[in-house]
Order: sequence, then structure tokens, then C-alpha cells
Amino acid sequence: MSQLKFDLHCHSNVSDGLLPPEEVAARAHAHGVGVWALTDHDELGGVARARAAAEALGMHHVGGVEISVTWAGQTVHVVGLRVDETNPALIAGLAATRNGRERRAREIAEGLDKVGICGAYEGALQHVGNPDLISRTHFARHMVEHGHCSNTKEVFANYLTEGKPGYVPHRWASLSEAVSWILGAGGVAVIAHPGRYQYSPVQFGALFDEFKQLGGAAIEVTTGSHSPEQYEEYAQVARHYGFLASMGSDFHGPGESRVDLGELPPLPRGLTPVWHDWGF
Repeated sequence: MSQLKFDLHCHSNVSDGLLPPEEVAARAHAHGVGVWALTDHDELGGVARARAAAEALGMHHVGGVEISVTWAGQTVHVVGLRVDETNPALIAGLAATRNGRERRAREIAEGLDKVGICGAYEGALQHVGNPDLISRTHFARHMVEHGHCSNTKEVFANYLTEGKPGYVPHRWASLSEAVSWILGAGGVAVIAHPGRYQYSPVQFGALFDEFKQLGGAAIEVTTGSHSPEQYEEYAQVARHYGFLASMGSDFHGPGESRVDLGELPPLPRGLTPVWHDWGF
């Protein structure tokens, strides 16, 4: 088990990634990944394709999803691993979570139009694999393509975060809903990249306490969204709360992700991996 390489968080163009599920699988395999999960945002449409591609390449596949949650006024992402993508409650919950993305996207475009960036909605659509999942990332790619910024990080910083002209808040699922959908589908609930959230220590404590009480089991420790210093910081959080530890690159596409598939270091010592009883 310890010799296998795990990547349990990445995206395809079924949500906001650049590559189709089959190409993400091939890239993971080429980078030595042995156990792989595609975790598209609020969408299960790529899971069957991911499974077929992974099995054809000889990788172990784990059904996954990343659910958008609103908690204490911020967006938190909860990954579901080993979920049954045919579970009716999970499917319905994700459909409800996706509702409102088009309205939000049109409001983002209206805000950008006011600062001289016209046609952003239509431009963003050119980068969307699944129109139901149009997101800020698609706007960012359009704006880079048309020279408004040099990279997507710059677009977010100047246009798409709170207080900027293209920022529009969205109400996602609740934490309790997300965890219940994952557990109901036979999965394991994982807080994704906790180091990205701007909470106070007291708020983080409340988040972790509530998540654990709801049946959440794990947090991501080693992830492409964390710095090396944060690997140990969240390893300590996992130890303190008794969480299992997960890992994943959060790969979205070549040239857009800080870490490529399969390139993360192993989990820090002294943790129980989320896959400890999966039989791999």
C-alpha cells in the first residue's frame, strides 16, 4: 500500500478543468499515480468515463466529487471520495447546488462590462465544457486570452474576488447537506485544502468541530493548494481532531496548476491516510 502513489483531487473539463476525463487519467498514469480520483465541482458526469479510463490503464479508481459549500459567509469545498455516482440524493443535491450559476455568470459579466471588459459572458462560454458549470475560472481564462491580465491568478486578484468589479457571491449547499449527501452515497467526506480559507482560529475550530459532528472524516493535508509549511500545519490539525489525512494535486490543467498530477510528496508521518482500509 505504501508504494502506491495517490492523487485524490483533480478536475476535468466536465467542470472547470482543461482536459477531458480520459486525458486526465492518462496524465495521472504517466506521472506514476496508482490510485486516482476525479473530483469535479458539483458534478458526477465524468466519473464513469474516469473509471473506464483508469481501469484500462491499470490504475485503481475512486469515485469522487467536490461540493461547494457556504459556511460563515465563505465558500468551503468538501470532497466526497468513494461515492456512488448513481445515488439519487447526491445527484439531486448537486443539481440544486449548480442552479444559479448562469444567473451569477451574467451578473459577473455585467460587473466586468462596467469597467470596460465587454462580452465576457460569451467569451467565458467558449471555455466551458459543461454550460451548467460556468465559473469564475472560465471568465479568468477568457480575460487572459484577450490580454486583460497575464495569468488567471492576476484576473482573480484584480477582478473576481470580493470588492472587485466582477465579484458576485453565490449561495452554495450547507455543510450539513454536503456531508449528508456524501455519506448517503457511501462515501467519505473530506475538507479540501483548508489552508485556502480565510477564517480566524476560532472559526476554524468551529468548522472542524461541526464537520466532525456531522460525520466528516478527513481533511486534505498534502495538496497542491498548500505550501510545504502548511503540510505540517494541517497534519497537526488532523492529529488534534482525529481526522484521516487525504492528498491530491487539485490539478486543473497544464500551465494552470501549481502542482501536476502525482507530483506531491507523501503525507507527513504519524497520520492515518484516508485510504487506510480501502484494501489497496
